[in-house]
Amino acid sequence: MPDSDRLQGALRKAIAAFLGFMLSFVLLVALLITGFYLLVNAATLALTPLLGGAGAMAVTGLSCLLLLFLFFYRMTRPLPSKQSEGSGDGDSSGSPFGAVKRLIQKNPLEAALAAFALGVVEQGDPRLKSMLMQGGMALAKEAERQQRGDDGEGGGPEAANDAADR
Repeated sequence: MPDSDRLQGALRKAIAAFLGFMLSFVLLVALLITGFYLLVNAATLALTPLLGGAGAMAVTGLSCLLLLFLFFYRMTRPLPSKQSEGSGDGDSSGSPFGAVKRLIQKNPLEAALAAFALGVVEQGDPRLKSMLMQGGMALAKEAERQQRGDDGEGGGPEAANDAADR
């Protein structure tokens, strides 16, 4: 019964809801970016009589860089000690891939927004897109291998398949 009117109506509603959500999300992001741009422009204009044009741009630019620094500092600060003791993942603590993996696991919304922004900004370069896809696939495969390695250490066919995959 895949061609029934009820199923087609439900599918149309689901697609319309998804498209409506995506359009509202894009509109929200565009409004936030435009608002931030206008706020920086207003700060520059307000500081111009006090500091001059170059000074006002320097102050607003440094304040934007400070906000970026604080954001990335917050995203990359170490985990609390009680979680790091209980996890038992000592092998990936020093690798950059482990740090990125933990960062994405602890901040999934921010990671998704950063990936969305990167996709919007760099959608015209096919080489960068290909490189990002390859890197993402490699990270996903490595995470899957680590999960299977942690879950199936008791031996058996799964451990033999893992050893054959490596």
